[in-house]
Formats: sequence, structure tokens, C-alpha cells
Amino acid sequence: MSHRRLGRLFWKLLFALAACMVLAISSTIVVLRLIGQPPPPPPPGEGFPMWGPVPIVPAATALVAVLIISLVLAWYLSHPLRHLSWALDRFAEGRLDTRVGPLMSGRRDEIADLARDFDRMAGQIERLVQSRHALLHDVSHELRSPLTRLQAAIGLLSQDPARQTALIERIGRESGRLEALIEELMTLHRLDAGPSNAPLQRVDVIELLQAIADDADFEARASQQTLHLEAPDSFVTAAHGELIYRAFENVIRNALKYSAAGSRIDVTARLADGGGTLVTTVEDRGPGVPEEMLHAIFEPFIRVASSESVRGTGLGLAIAQRAMLLHGGSIEAAQRDGGGLVVTLRLPKRA
Repeated sequence: MSHRRLGRLFWKLLFALAACMVLAISSTIVVLRLIGQPPPPPPPGEGFPMWGPVPIVPAATALVAVLIISLVLAWYLSHPLRHLSWALDRFAEGRLDTRVGPLMSGRRDEIADLARDFDRMAGQIERLVQSRHALLHDVSHELRSPLTRLQAAIGLLSQDPARQTALIERIGRESGRLEALIEELMTLHRLDAGPSNAPLQRVDVIELLQAIADDADFEARASQQTLHLEAPDSFVTAAHGELIYRAFENVIRNALKYSAAGSRIDVTARLADGGGTLVTTVEDRGPGVPEEMLHAIFEPFIRVASSESVRGTGLGLAIAQRAMLLHGGSIEAAQRDGGGLVVTLRLPKRA
């Protein structure tokens, strides 16, 4: 840590504390004189040089004691603030791993609380910056693959016009994947930016679930899969309907995508907390997720090793999590007994 001179706060505290103590002693003497009470006599056999009614040696001793106590108290109060100033300077220089808590020497006061608040803020900002860097890296990687395939298809098309139809279809598919990836990235960015200015709408979440389940079940029958929905009659809340739709749709389509042919996906919605919360579980019979990755799958571009062969943007569950958090809800994953995954979404009702 860089050495600094004693700051202005130190001298202000020193002056204030010394002045208070001197004023207290002076006030005591004045009061004694006003009430006609003489100062206590010196002990027998001892004589002190006097300055008026004030003995010089005791007064000098008291002033020295006042100065020492004031120095100690001023240093005790201003020293941790110098640590905080040092930490803020380092943080402003981009050293996001700076922490000031270990320098507080076991203090248990408001200044130590401020240091802990700084460390918590610094940790959150450091994690945010690291996640941004990782996201930029992952986005560049995810965009590179379809662009490379597009360039290869265009090159083959110029070399072998006879394969025009097949190559144009391939170019169309890759363009569609790029469009889907960019749309998902834009949605993720909007959610990370926080609540939008768009007004909330009264939405019946059960109607949204029914529409998603009907579409998903129709598409699943091509793979001999079935989707079963069990839900209450209604659950009306104030929400951003499009984001809630995307959250439930992403989770349900993920379940279909990773489940084997001929399997069944169960979607169960129930009311909790006296009807104030909608709890929805989506259960599949896919390959499942290792225990240590149950939280990581909600981060962008995180894929489980066993699912690398399944195409997707890698953003569906990240969008679902952020959409639920934006509405005060939550989403979590757990392993299903007998194999597969259970994803639970909780959505509180808003007036």
C-alpha cells in the first residue's frame, strides 16, 4: 500500500477531541470559581507552582494526557478510512481483485461495515466483468461456426453449380441458425439490462402454458414423444407476457429436445402460498445433468458433455432464468429419479 501523509480528517479529529477535553477541564474550573468553591489543595508537604488558581504541573500533565488520547483516537478513526481510500484508488485503476476487509484488523464498527460493503460491491463487479468477458468470447465462438459453414457452402456453390439446390438449402439453414442466435442474444441483453419501460400486462399464465404445451405436443409426435400438462384453471398476474412465454417455452422445448424418442414429458403446474405463487415443474427422461452442473446450465452457452450432439444456441435456459428473476421468481434444476431432469419454475403473483 502506498504511504500517505496524515489526512485532513486526522487533524480535524485531533483538534476536535483535544478541544473537547480542554473545554471540559476549563469548564470545571470556571464552575468551581462561579460557585465559590476553591480548587482542592495540594497534598500536605507538596507545593506546586501556580498560574492563578490553576496548578501548573497537574494542568500540564492533563494537557499531555489529552493530547495523547486525542492522537490515539484520531488515528484509530482515520486510519481505516485511509485503507478505504487506497482500495478505491486501486479499484479505479482496474484492479478489481482489491479487497479492504482483511486490513480492518478485526474492527466491529460502522467503518468495518463500510469496508465489507465495499468488498461485496467489488466482488459483484469483478464477477460481472468476468462474465462479460466470457460472454464475448463465447459469442465470438458461437458466431464463428455458422459463418464458417456459410463460407464453405458459398465456396462449394461456386465450384460445383450442380449441387446448387442442396447448397442453397444448407445456406438457408445456417442463416436461420444465425438469426436465431442473434435474436436470443438480443433477448438476453435486454434481460441483463434490467426492467424495461414497457408496462406490465394482465396475463393468464395457464393459457400461455396450454398454448406452449399444445404446440410442443404436436411437434413431439413426430418423434413419438408425448407431452402431458396438468394445471389449475387460471393464474392471472401482471407480467411481461412475451418474456414469461419465452421462459416456459424454452424449458419445455429443452425437455423435448433432450428426451429420447417414445418418452413422455410431464408438465405440472400448481398453486402455492395460498394461490400467490405458481409452481411449474417440467420433467423429462433425457440424459440428465451432473450434480455439479445443475446451477451452471443456466449460464449462457453452457452445454453438458452428453448433449453436444443436440443443436441449439445455448441461451434458452439463461433467458428463462433471467425472465423469471425479472418477475421476482426463480428457476432451478434437479436430477429426476430414474434418470432425466426436473426443472422447477416459481412465479409469484403481482397485482
